[in-house]
Amino acid sequence: MEQAWTKRNRPERLERRIEFDNYEATRVFLERLNELSEGSNRFPDISFGRTYVNLTLRSEQDDAPIGAADESFAAAVDALLD
Repeated sequence: MEQAWTKRNRPERLERRIEFDNYEATRVFLERLNELSEGSNRFPDISFGRTYVNLTLRSEQDDAPIGAADESFAAAVDALLD
């Protein structure tokens, strides 16, 4: 079951869980996410298992609300799934 980004408070952040059919698909996604993160200098918190990835995205400024740059990065992550 794929989950859309969920906005949470205290601290404000975006969270998403992405599930995959197998480890290979998970690994390929993590490699793409690495390239995106390195290229944009944005590094979400990541936890993962064999067939899932949990992402947490916080604003780059401490205690700042989620803004357009954060939403844009989330959309770029979504595009990795296409």
